[in-house]
Amino acid sequence: MRNIFIGLMIFLGLTMSSCTGILDGVNDNPNELTPDDVNPEFFLTGAQLANTLAQCGHLNRISGLWSGQLTGFTSLYSNIYGYSISTAESVDEWSHVYVATVTNVRLIRDKAVGDNLLIGIAKVMEAHAVGTMAILMGDVPYSQIGDFDIPDPVFDSQRSVLTAMIALLEDGITDLDNAVSRDLPQDIHFEGDATMWKAAAYTLIARYYLIMKDYGSAYTAAQNGIADGGSSMKYFPRGDASITEGDKNLFWTILEGSRTGDIGTGDSYMMQLLDSGNGNYRGNAKTDETARFGYFKVDESGGAANTGVIEQFEPHNMVTYAENQLILAECGARTQSFAVGLGHLNDLRAWLNTGEFLNANWNTEPFSYEAYEDADFMNGGMENADNMDMTRALLREIVEERYISGFGMYMAFNDARRLRKSDGDISVPFPLNPSSATQHPERMPYSDDELNSNSNAPTDDPGIYSVTEVNQ
Repeated sequence: MRNIFIGLMIFLGLTMSSCTGILDGVNDNPNELTPDDVNPEFFLTGAQLANTLAQCGHLNRISGLWSGQLTGFTSLYSNIYGYSISTAESVDEWSHVYVATVTNVRLIRDKAVGDNLLIGIAKVMEAHAVGTMAILMGDVPYSQIGDFDIPDPVFDSQRSVLTAMIALLEDGITDLDNAVSRDLPQDIHFEGDATMWKAAAYTLIARYYLIMKDYGSAYTAAQNGIADGGSSMKYFPRGDASITEGDKNLFWTILEGSRTGDIGTGDSYMMQLLDSGNGNYRGNAKTDETARFGYFKVDESGGAANTGVIEQFEPHNMVTYAENQLILAECGARTQSFAVGLGHLNDLRAWLNTGEFLNANWNTEPFSYEAYEDADFMNGGMENADNMDMTRALLREIVEERYISGFGMYMAFNDARRLRKSDGDISVPFPLNPSSATQHPERMPYSDDELNSNSNAPTDDPGIYSVTEVNQ
């Protein structure tokens, strides 16, 4: 890893907010422009866009392929669907996190002295970005990054990085507690709302505790997390509808470009769960998935066929109310009681029953998410036909709902690895690709650039079947 400053370049190349006035008082020679000449607010959009690409881009689609949510039909995505992948596939996301996001947010923290809002946001963003790399790949650099005297930082253990991210999020929450919200158009997620950022930080803490199977701490954190659908952290495309390029849904964009026909939902296991005509349909007398089946369909041919979750202006989920509520449900059932877990699941189902999660193309189609009762999970009940322990039956339903609600995030891939060894009875049993394979992938590969440039990187990538520390 080479600690180079490209924050201003990222900002100028990616930001969608107005640039008026940024260069007032700065020498016209661009070669003399320095970070000190730029208001720290203007590093924010570039960092957020870079993090969006890391959270919602290529590796995210790969996680969907490896979690039974997507199907790779041809070319690159067909190979990856069958678990054939090179370290080159992680180069962009690694750069988005370590160069574009971390560089920019640390410049904000250095320059925005006394601005608790900006500093708090910057800390939450760094924890989100680096924490994602640790979850996906295992051991990653953190403790020595950003030090110009250490061009080749060591790879810290996965657990230590996630622990450090929790501490950073807690620091960010303290900053946000002392911050005053203000109109901040450079903040493309929450527009300077400190309360929303703080809730997202708590949900991320809960996510990281969940990943490490500290279910009690995850439940505690999620109680302060995102409390309604309108407060979810999302990326909203803002491009021009008259052109196919520019600021659009990232998945929609690749199907409009060189990847038309390469990747979609097809007859994936997720779509089987949502298809009322399939034997794996998850619906029942209290659950109608008709609308969600249509909304989640990704047509590999692209174009006007995609009117749902990857419609050109459909937002990308990043940290959501559904995630937080399902952490409460799972961890509540594990550490509190069956009744607590069921209550949180029913709270989510009440929200799903409003149709708020659907766009206008699909919210008039049939859907239903009525509240479950204890009897539904008792032996022989609607959600317990195989007569397992009723709390385990509830957990199975919660994990399955995470599998669906987490589409477009890394949730399904993370859950599969977390639950495969310790909780196989409640894990979603999506098939191998192809069926002749003998094991599911356990991690994403390191960036080829990092392996070649950092003397402290492993000599070779451990491989996608190497189990990471938290999933041993």
